[in-house]
Amino acid sequence: MNTSLLTGIIAVVGVLAAFAGVGEARAQDEAAHAGHHGHRHADFDSDRLHVRVEGQGRDIILIPGLASSPEVWQGTVDHLGAQDGAGWRIHRIHVQGFAGAPAEGNAQQVGSPTPVAAPVADEIARYIREQNLDRPVVVGHSMGGTIGLMLAARHPDLVGRLMVVDMVPFLGALFAGPTADAAGVAAVADQVYAGQANAAPADYRARSVATLTGMIDNAAARVGPLHDDETTDQQVAAASFRELIVTDLRPELAKITAPTEVLYVAFRTPGMTAATTDAVYAAAYAGLPGVALKRIDDSAHFIMLDQPAAFHADLDAFLSAE
Repeated sequence: MNTSLLTGIIAVVGVLAAFAGVGEARAQDEAAHAGHHGHRHADFDSDRLHVRVEGQGRDIILIPGLASSPEVWQGTVDHLGAQDGAGWRIHRIHVQGFAGAPAEGNAQQVGSPTPVAAPVADEIARYIREQNLDRPVVVGHSMGGTIGLMLAARHPDLVGRLMVVDMVPFLGALFAGPTADAAGVAAVADQVYAGQANAAPADYRARSVATLTGMIDNAAARVGPLHDDETTDQQVAAASFRELIVTDLRPELAKITAPTEVLYVAFRTPGMTAATTDAVYAAAYAGLPGVALKRIDDSAHFIMLDQPAAFHADLDAFLSAE
């Protein structure tokens, strides 16, 4: 794959994060954070994630992408909170190791990456069961979309509706081609992982800032994600991105029973048109009967930040179909 195409794909799906240590104990950190922002954390013991809960009504789970914090959904939370009717009880996932959260169970050793997305999906399933949530709506952006697909395919009884925001079920196909075998995809993933995991923190940070800038057109909205990026564990991010490349969820799509919608943006790599992007997404999700695919124009990867009005209108329509 040529360098420009690889760079463009990475910009689309989000290779984020920089190394940062968190010295305080988790309980103390979360208590201070929650008190400052006026929200509470769910009573759920996990070393993979913690959950911010606010509001009352029907349950909706919001899963951010790689190196993102729950704050990336603040505009959506404000929008949902302003709705009339039954209202929403919103559960925002914060993955350990991302955006200032201690790595804990997601901690990594350089050169020996272990999964992050799959265990987090299983923990969200446990959260739904233990909190007695009744088939909540799940919305996931980027890596959060992958986690949402895992959750809906592997625990189909737990998800009421699923929205995936700008993510394909097999990222490896964009790197190694749709006909690449597992070995070929793994070789590419290992190369990408080595470049991220072994980079000097300052170099890694500089590259991720440049990448993130290309992923959000709305300059004013970049401040929060840039801070998330700066306070993300480099090794957790590198291992997570490798996992996204090698994970092929296409064979599992048929197991998803929840009504599903995928929002996406046009690839901005040279030679790839909006029609090309449409074809890529149609082929990628061909194994999921009834899936709704919708392209959002004039947006980069963070659709909810670049085109909030369009995103919220589509989310409203998706939720009203319950």
